[in-house]
Amino acid sequence: MSDISDYAILGDLHTAALISNSGSIDWMCLPNFDSPACFAALLDAPAAGRWLLAPAGSQKCTSRRYRPGTLILETEWETAGGNVRVTDFMPIRDDAADLVRIVEGLSGSVQMYGELCLRFDYGHIVPWVRRNDHGLSAVAGPDAAYLTTAAPLEGRDMRTVSEFTVRAGEKVPFVLRWLPSRKPAPGQTDPSAALRTTEDFWKEWIGRSTMEGKYKDAVERSLITLKGLIYAPTGGIVAAPTTSLPEDPGGTRNWDYRFCWLRDATLTLQSLLAGGYTDEAAAWREWLLRAIAGDPADLQIMYGIDGTRRLPETELPWLSGFEGSKPVRTGNAAAPQLQLDVWGEVLDGLSLTRAAFPDTVDDSWDIQVALMEYLEGAWDKPDNGLWEMGGPRRQNTHSKVMAWVAADRMVKAIRQSGLPGPGDRWAALRDTIHKDVMTHGFDSQRNTFIQSYGCKELDASLLLIPRVGFLPHDHPRVVGTVEAIQQHLTEDGFVLRYHPQASNDGLPGTEGVFLACSFWLVDALLGINRRNEAEELFERLLSLRNDVGLLSEEWDPKNQRQLGNTPQAFSHFPLIRCALQLHHGRSKHSNTPLPSPKKVSPARPAGARNPSVECQREA
Repeated sequence: MSDISDYAILGDLHTAALISNSGSIDWMCLPNFDSPACFAALLDAPAAGRWLLAPAGSQKCTSRRYRPGTLILETEWETAGGNVRVTDFMPIRDDAADLVRIVEGLSGSVQMYGELCLRFDYGHIVPWVRRNDHGLSAVAGPDAAYLTTAAPLEGRDMRTVSEFTVRAGEKVPFVLRWLPSRKPAPGQTDPSAALRTTEDFWKEWIGRSTMEGKYKDAVERSLITLKGLIYAPTGGIVAAPTTSLPEDPGGTRNWDYRFCWLRDATLTLQSLLAGGYTDEAAAWREWLLRAIAGDPADLQIMYGIDGTRRLPETELPWLSGFEGSKPVRTGNAAAPQLQLDVWGEVLDGLSLTRAAFPDTVDDSWDIQVALMEYLEGAWDKPDNGLWEMGGPRRQNTHSKVMAWVAADRMVKAIRQSGLPGPGDRWAALRDTIHKDVMTHGFDSQRNTFIQSYGCKELDASLLLIPRVGFLPHDHPRVVGTVEAIQQHLTEDGFVLRYHPQASNDGLPGTEGVFLACSFWLVDALLGINRRNEAEELFERLLSLRNDVGLLSEEWDPKNQRQLGNTPQAFSHFPLIRCALQLHHGRSKHSNTPLPSPKKVSPARPAGARNPSVECQREA
């Protein structure tokens, strides 16, 4: 079984594939991120679907890298007979989904082995495979895939095997195309032309980056990764392209992340705007507005890539799970949870775009007013909180802080931008919420904010209190909270979200340190003028990336391995933010656009393009 960090990502702005350092594509959903997988070996065994292409008898590659500035992966093996490279990429989507693999002999001669095992519906359905003059077709229900290659193909044990020799200077391409089975077979793709076009696309895109400085390469790789997680037709960004990669190997903390979380709104916008990507930021804003349209009381924490609201959770019992981590899930039952911080995240994000696109007519104000009016009557309710905890709802401190953020941003919009609304009433509400948090969300004996009212547990979300402007970084309560989290909520210097058992999160088992939270600590340390500590922690976090610059959701300090779904947008967003903060030597509030190292081109208009819970123990 491969490790989570063994995987690189390919993508075409509709879906993504994960390829291991042994040359096996073990995960791909078609036609979209949230579609059923046709390669699901990542969550079971090769028989659940994969596409291996590597030297015969080889294991892990000798080296691999992305072509600079692209999502084109080059994997090389040095063998006794010679050296070979496999170039893998997905052309930007047109009328069909393409996955291209080009085998190139670098020296000597190398015996190659390919094994294509297509299994539609998450490894459940074996397609009907037929040979043709150019390769083969595989059809099952709504799915059809076509493999084109000049290499020999042979059916063997319900798989398609290809064995051939490649010599120095020779190239042997393979193209796998997917279309709905109701449509006629597609024309052939020219692999060389597709490679040139794909490379041009990515280099032009990253060429618009405004990044400079010490962390330029790390930031641009994160930006490219985030671009690969965008569903181009709607502008939505998935949290990760995978499902059920475990937070606790062998346990049940396995979730489907192929959806768009509103909690990511401000982080998404800040990262894209700071990188100079105003078109993508505008598209995300429009996705956000479409998704949240309707009754403010029905606001969800997440939506499908097209704004779908119903995301029913289902288990796939025929898959054994990554390292036996069951169940494997599709959909997400947390979608309808009450998480009051979401209202604040949305209004904070829309406040940020108001500042970033000052010349754009804000046609979303009526929606924002409706959201705030709902929150007026709901902010003091117990909820499930940022981390989607099971068990009884509680008065989560972070949720109250984000309700304060919502009121604060609305008051500022009225007073600074002249937008209509009850500014004085919401200013009074803002003061009420602030007093409530300062009174009930703080432990004066330990000088730290706490996870929830009546509970002395700590929570990493408390690190966001200065970031959102609730208190200044140098406030004694902020400094005390940062120090308490450093002392009581870290493992090997990295930050846990919370103590799972002590916090009664409703789940068995435990989890690793949370990478996004560790980046939040970098931000907080910089804010309290501990730059050396901040930079040291940031450098350590960068070292946790895999060999091609990717981060999953969590890290296991004991076993030194990545955990959770990958690559994780929620890890790469704060990487970008922290790099910029360190570059400029200061911390900025969430509703303030992060400065770019270079001058940013003027932004286009957005539409210009096509009860208290008893804790089991104290921290």
